[in-house]
Amino acid sequence: MTLPAASVQLYTLVSQFAADPQGSLDKLAAIGLRNVEAFAFVDRPQEIRAALDAAGLVSPTGHAPLLSDELWTPDGSIPTPAPEVVFEAAATIGIQTVIDPFVAPERWLTADGVADIAERLNRAADIGATFGLSVGYHNHAQEFVADFDGVSAYERFVSLTDERVELELDLFWALAGGQDVPALVERLGSRLVALHVKDGIVPAGNPWAPGAPSFGTDSLDQRHAGTGDVPLAAALRANGNVKYAVIEYDNPPGDVFEDIAASYAFLRDGGFVA
Repeated sequence: MTLPAASVQLYTLVSQFAADPQGSLDKLAAIGLRNVEAFAFVDRPQEIRAALDAAGLVSPTGHAPLLSDELWTPDGSIPTPAPEVVFEAAATIGIQTVIDPFVAPERWLTADGVADIAERLNRAADIGATFGLSVGYHNHAQEFVADFDGVSAYERFVSLTDERVELELDLFWALAGGQDVPALVERLGSRLVALHVKDGIVPAGNPWAPGAPSFGTDSLDQRHAGTGDVPLAAALRANGNVKYAVIEYDNPPGDVFEDIAASYAFLRDGGFVA
């Protein structure tokens, strides 16, 4: 079994990276990381590429909206550029797979909504291929609220997308969605190319279920990998197709670089990454 490479989602250090891209990447390189997952990269691809090159890092995957007119996050909305603009920026940086990070909860509640998401991502895959790029999807927990004939909206979506569409499973959010996480990791098979390695105390109920209280990322009790509720070790061993183990905190518990280093140590010392 080939071990995945360690990476880190730059959303984890969104404020630090916005203030000092080069210094932030240099600190990640000093921790021992060689890969990052870019976020909010479309408006400044040349700057990000230069900073990555100077730090000796690469960004094989990156998050950008492909499936929504406007990308909602718990901390505000992000305008959605045309897919061609996204892919051109990604190619400049050296990203190989552009991953949509969030589709609004209400779109996952009906079979037609799920089919529309899948169709849009299949079309994005066609456009991305003209740039030599792949596309993928990153889950939260809203994809696991509805089910259709005993199949979750998420897995129905997987069945409707082209085989070339890649999957990045956020382990924390899959658990928050009530999933048997290692079993889901195994079922996704060769479609699964990346895992978001995220730990903490998982909310008691799915926070995106209809009627659930609204929340922000600052309400999440997230912890260093291996110290929370998420069965990370079992999940990381459940599928030999995974290429990237991507460290992420939505709400880092302390100094963000120390938090990243702690999760990287879990991956490295546990033998979960190459």
